Amino acid sequence: MTRTLDASSKMYADARRYLAGGVSSDARRVDGVPLFVDHAKGSRLWDVDGNEYVDYVLGQGPSVLGHCPPEVVEAVAAQAARGMAYSAQHAAEVRVAERLCALVPSAGRVRFNTVGSEAVHAALRLARGCTGREAVLKFEGHYHGWLDPVLFSVHPALDAAGPADAPATVPGTAGQQRGHSDDLVVCPWNDVPALSRLMEQHAGRLAAVIMEPVLCNTGAIEPDPGYLEEVQRLCREHGTLLIFDEIITGFRLAPGGAQEHLGVTPDLSVFGKAMAGGMQVSALVGRADVMDHISTGKVAHAGTFNSHPVGIAAAEATLRVLDERRDEVYGTLYARGAELMEGLRSAAAKAGVPMLVDGPGPVFQTYLTEASSVRNYRDFAATDRAAMTRLHAALLDRGVNMVPRGLWFMSAAHTEADVAFTVDAFADALGTL
Repeated sequence: MTRTLDASSKMYADARRYLAGGVSSDARRVDGVPLFVDHAKGSRLWDVDGNEYVDYVLGQGPSVLGHCPPEVVEAVAAQAARGMAYSAQHAAEVRVAERLCALVPSAGRVRFNTVGSEAVHAALRLARGCTGREAVLKFEGHYHGWLDPVLFSVHPALDAAGPADAPATVPGTAGQQRGHSDDLVVCPWNDVPALSRLMEQHAGRLAAVIMEPVLCNTGAIEPDPGYLEEVQRLCREHGTLLIFDEIITGFRLAPGGAQEHLGVTPDLSVFGKAMAGGMQVSALVGRADVMDHISTGKVAHAGTFNSHPVGIAAAEATLRVLDERRDEVYGTLYARGAELMEGLRSAAAKAGVPMLVDGPGPVFQTYLTEASSVRNYRDFAATDRAAMTRLHAALLDRGVNMVPRGLWFMSAAHTEADVAFTVDAFADALGTL
């Protein structure tokens, strides 16, 4: 099966004349012609050539209610008619902050930003300002935005990554300031002895340990049983703040994020994506005593578009649905995710293709591997990522859109019919590998 891409190809040729690389984010680079979307609704999107797709990218996760949910569309339209940007306070941001404090275990105070990278930057500055320390520990394979201080050892080449139990600090791009690595410690994920050793080695230096509580930028890797509790214990022992990067997991795994789902409360957290159902809003939340370093002005935090009225209107509508209809929404996310995961496993088994399908359900990963588990970046790097890229292209030709690296996002709009269609398309696509 082949899609018609005449309009998309022409648009891509035009885009390359004016946009660097023909796209506006490196995450949209693909071999061949990228997806040029015309419109989206519910679980579906349509490209400029009229091809229809069941969508499991969902804007890289934000559209947890599906595309264009009426509650969010109505709220955005109503606010746009009242004003687009005030550079002043407004009632809706107070209501959203109040709901965040009610929903999220770690939320004692809130500050808003626009995108996840900004919220992470604010969290790290706050941790340093609060503790008086400079260094931060992050985990290999975890992504915390594209800014220089944290864009290290996300998906490093293994010949540069160093030993598995003591990873090297590998920059993610040319042009990155190498000096940032002086205050960054990289640790393997799901390895308590390595974390304990590194925290002892850097005792008195670490302002924060930052992590994705479920690793979604390198597969969809859940923490080992008891792992987060041990990380929390070590942080308390060393006077180090624990930061959860819940840009992806927040409001996707539970109304209170992965910290509610997994039962471990960090000191600070950052949220985005699903929080506003598709609009660009992020938030830094945390313990009141820590956040009050911003309240007093000791730690600076600013931004013209912080608590943007239209984005906040989207967040208010989205969070209201997620909170008040939580059983319906999360019941669908987990049920449809489990159905699709089992269907993909069955299709791979029938095709004789070695594949691991793993993750919580509302977000999960397909790995082309004979391994029985993937617990960290090194395990992920050993999977057949080139074949996964080919599978992604084959699925697009069959009307299914997933994240090219094999990640799948579910929404409350996905139906049993969507799952059945996807499993059939997946089975057919496996024949191209």
